Amino acid sequence: MAFAAATEQGNGLALNIHQISHQFWLENESLPVLQQVSLEIKPGEFVALLGPSGCGKSTLLRLVAGLDLPTEGEIFEDDTPLTGPHPSRVVVFQDPTLYPWRTVRDNVALGLQAQGKRDASVRQRIDSVLERVGLTQFANAWPRQLSGGMAQRAALARALVNKPRLLILDEPLGKLDSLTRIRMQRELVSLWQEQRFTTLMVTHDVEEALLMANRVVIFSARPAKILEVIHVDVPFPRRRNDPQLIALRTRALAQLGAELNEEQN
Repeated sequence: MAFAAATEQGNGLALNIHQISHQFWLENESLPVLQQVSLEIKPGEFVALLGPSGCGKSTLLRLVAGLDLPTEGEIFEDDTPLTGPHPSRVVVFQDPTLYPWRTVRDNVALGLQAQGKRDASVRQRIDSVLERVGLTQFANAWPRQLSGGMAQRAALARALVNKPRLLILDEPLGKLDSLTRIRMQRELVSLWQEQRFTTLMVTHDVEEALLMANRVVIFSARPAKILEVIHVDVPFPRRRNDPQLIALRTRALAQLGAELNEEQN
């Protein structure tokens, strides 16, 4: 499915990240993390962020989620200034953070229950998303009974069952084994195409970014600024051996490699 078809009449948020700069304070000294970052994301678009470890990608996700406020600049969702968290924006962090006293099913149902939704259709939604992440047989298991990869799949299910308008992913597949990771890449793309939520994902896997996203944004070392935006005009489903993807992978790695060499010098 081409991008235009995937996003037509989409339910996703429009994001406008405008001149964002951010810094932390460590022992009374400022640590710049983001530097004049501007990025517009269309409703229903899938954007992946690549860059050196520790450059500020996850910090930008936290700002977009409304968990922190930027030092400078503004973020707009659907032309409204973003001032804090909202149920329409759902975050999946690197660690699954499941509640140990709730079963997998009850962890997945948490957001829906908080909204007062408990009817039969809710149960069907939960069953459907558990099937898609391969956890049907573990619906009544406790988090302590899950492997790390299974726990992360449960966290993904908890996010997806809420049908977010903006899905924020911070390396959500990093703890999965290679075969499960490939399967979940496909399932996430399929769900994105069906529900048309806007997606912003951090990954360190160049191939993963190119397989899943409409655009790949490459950041510099900290303080992060945007070095290049790669448009991935390749129809879905994408193949790893597609010549266009191979060429884009070479281009992205060259940009990241040049940035690494500059940082070392």
